[in-house]
Amino acid sequence: MNKQQLASKIWESANKMRSKIEANEYKDYILGFIFYKYLSDTEEKFLREKDFTTTDIEALTEDDVDSVEFVQNGIGYFIAYDNLFSTWIKKGKDFDVSNVRDALSAFSRLINATHRKVFDRILDTLQTGLSKLGDSSGSQTKAISDLIQLIKVIPMDGKQGYDVLGFIYEYLIGMFAANAGKKAGEFYTPHEVALLMSEIVADHVKDRAEIKIYDPTSGSGSLLINIGRSVAKHIKGEDNIKYYAQEIKENTYNLTRMNLVMRGILPDNIVTRNGDTLEEDWPYFEDSDPVGTYNPLYVDAVVSNPPYSQAWDPTNRENDPRYAHFGMAPKTKADFAFLLHDLFHLKPSGMMTIILPHGVLFRGGEEGEIRKNLIEQNHIDAIIGLPANVFFGTGIPTIIMVLKRRREATDVLIVDASKGFSKVGKNNVLRASDIKRIADTVISRTSVDKFSRLVSQEEIRQNEYNLNIPRYVDSSEAAQTWDIYASMFGGIPKKEVAVFDEYWDTFAGLKEALFMESGTPFYELAVDDIEKAVRDNQSVIDFKRRYEEAFGDFAAWLKGELIDGWATLDVNKEESILANAIFGRLERIDLVDRYSAYQALDDEWVKAAIDLEILQTEGFDAAKKVDPNMVLKKDQEVQDGWVGRVIPFELVQSLLLTEEATTVRQKEERLLEIQSVYEEIIDSLSEEEKESDVLTETKDAFSATDVSKKVKELLGSSTQAKAAIASYSEDSFERKLVQVKQLIEEEKNIKAQVKKEVAALHSLTKETIEGLSDEQVTGLLAAKWIAPLMAALYKIPDNIITDLTARIRTLVEKYATTYAEVAGQIAEAKSSLSTLIDGLTGNEYDMKGLGEFQSLLRGE
Repeated sequence: MNKQQLASKIWESANKMRSKIEANEYKDYILGFIFYKYLSDTEEKFLREKDFTTTDIEALTEDDVDSVEFVQNGIGYFIAYDNLFSTWIKKGKDFDVSNVRDALSAFSRLINATHRKVFDRILDTLQTGLSKLGDSSGSQTKAISDLIQLIKVIPMDGKQGYDVLGFIYEYLIGMFAANAGKKAGEFYTPHEVALLMSEIVADHVKDRAEIKIYDPTSGSGSLLINIGRSVAKHIKGEDNIKYYAQEIKENTYNLTRMNLVMRGILPDNIVTRNGDTLEEDWPYFEDSDPVGTYNPLYVDAVVSNPPYSQAWDPTNRENDPRYAHFGMAPKTKADFAFLLHDLFHLKPSGMMTIILPHGVLFRGGEEGEIRKNLIEQNHIDAIIGLPANVFFGTGIPTIIMVLKRRREATDVLIVDASKGFSKVGKNNVLRASDIKRIADTVISRTSVDKFSRLVSQEEIRQNEYNLNIPRYVDSSEAAQTWDIYASMFGGIPKKEVAVFDEYWDTFAGLKEALFMESGTPFYELAVDDIEKAVRDNQSVIDFKRRYEEAFGDFAAWLKGELIDGWATLDVNKEESILANAIFGRLERIDLVDRYSAYQALDDEWVKAAIDLEILQTEGFDAAKKVDPNMVLKKDQEVQDGWVGRVIPFELVQSLLLTEEATTVRQKEERLLEIQSVYEEIIDSLSEEEKESDVLTETKDAFSATDVSKKVKELLGSSTQAKAAIASYSEDSFERKLVQVKQLIEEEKNIKAQVKKEVAALHSLTKETIEGLSDEQVTGLLAAKWIAPLMAALYKIPDNIITDLTARIRTLVEKYATTYAEVAGQIAEAKSSLSTLIDGLTGNEYDMKGLGEFQSLLRGE
């Protein structure tokens, strides 16, 4: 089971187990237990690396001062054997909620002084919430026991940066957010938005040896985690990134710390604070040594998603250095207070990204003054308008604002990214291609028609510092227009054909092949079959050939990169390498949207990356292993066959067990044919025949034994039926009954065969996977990773041609029927209807009404 499947399984079970407990509340319990499992497993791993035997570990107690000190110095805390997560599992029916209470209490006491800031009270939310898991000790014990049994399967030894544990933790946070309504905003920034912000910031700081990043409204910490991962792609050593976080809500603050710790970040690189960002700015010193520890916080990057338009108290803030040079945010809306806080903590070379409601772009009063000062002091670098409904629990339109402490350019890049997304349930989600398109545009600071524009300070001044995106970028579709002459007399306006100029430039001669001159500003269609004319055009054929030649060696290159180099490639960096290889091949190919190619890559890379993580963690032989396929039946988890750990059964059957799989498939197809033929027979019967005793039961039970018996009673034995059938006409009821009987018997036999052969094929597939050679695994991985990507890439030029053909056809059909022809058709229809009315009869009032209707039809 890969990490996505495992995360999905845990979520489904946890969502059922939480019963009536709010999702926002239940998340603190399951995530707390996952974190405690991480702490326990980390200690056990540390002890075994230090040559502790099982007996040594089982002897660990709080009273063993030397061992306590040894473990504390190694990992920052100590957990006695009786309090380990694995010990809870071993207790079985003897496990009790008191074991958890004792363990959590002991953990708080046994934190090393050097790690107290990281771990102190980190499990308080879990500890105080145990009583909410049941109204008695017994019910609490059962609820906790179910939880720890559920999460015990999470591995804690992933070698990849974004390991299984981290993936499951963030997956659960995201799913709880989706079910937490408006409270989701308190702890979660959607992964796609976090990734977009992170990519923009990461590119800005990529050349630095050491990096400090800060989130003053950290929530669950996912935004910080994402920027850390993005930055790590560009620098050597993830230990050179220092994380600063502040969060006002204690339970959410604990999520931040847990998330950071479980990613393997060094405790010295985690600096967190539970406090009000606006009321209490980051402490510049330790209370124990104010002078010696004075150190203002200035960082390389700030990322934040503060609460939208929250009330705050600006009283007596006139001398606060965060706001002194820009103005004070109104007390009813703290959006700019958070922004100015973030900006204050940037180094001179730093960059920040912040999510805000789009009202900050145009609201007046104090906010208008702050906006003016930010523009005049040249801090706003870019504004990105996001799609609606990308955040859980709110439909408020939002933006990402990118600011720098110091800038060379004075213009502002404004991006309208509101149109690019996919719909997932009630929410809109940025696709990988959307994220890539936005990030590339912001990083390169380029103007793109209907998407982005560099706007000068002077233009912004002329607009009185109103930054509302539609003032600068018009992303709306062009309104459809109708040419009055062509509507009346026919023809295709040349100005509308000119819309396709980029295609005519690439496909030389195609326009001339499709349209002919008429001596007017209008073309005439020159062909009967538009699609055939387009696809047979030599320039179109040459376009496809050039595209295919550009990717002619790509499959071989991918094999060397992914399959031959599977053991050493960096999964976190590899997608960028693949994307650059694709973009390089597209440089001389016109018309192709490079981001559609990137989406094709990402769709397949998501699956390949999971496999690569498994292979790099477990070794190449993991591809030769199968796992039990566990499913829920009547709330019980039971095994239903096997699944390949890396190689899907279906792939093995299609490539290595073709004959056996084809035999089964043909029989399954025959079963579908039998059902179809049976339905045709039923449909061909008269209503009286359908109500016969035999057919009445057949409707609900196609292969029921009693139906077969009734048919037999009516027709006698098979021999008698065969003898009698010759006397029945082709469409007779009796003949159809014989056909039904034969179909029933055939279906029964085939079903028995299919059941037996499917089971045999499943067992054979399992044996085949377990006995694969390295060469066979290589071929299967190529079929799983490379073939689908190549197929998706090769579809792109065909999609372009299909789209062009459809648009040309729409244009031609738009003017195919003139107004005169439409008017004639209407007149003919009116005349026919009037004639029909002449033949109608009715009472005096009916006839008067019909007469008036005829007058209207005649235009009288």
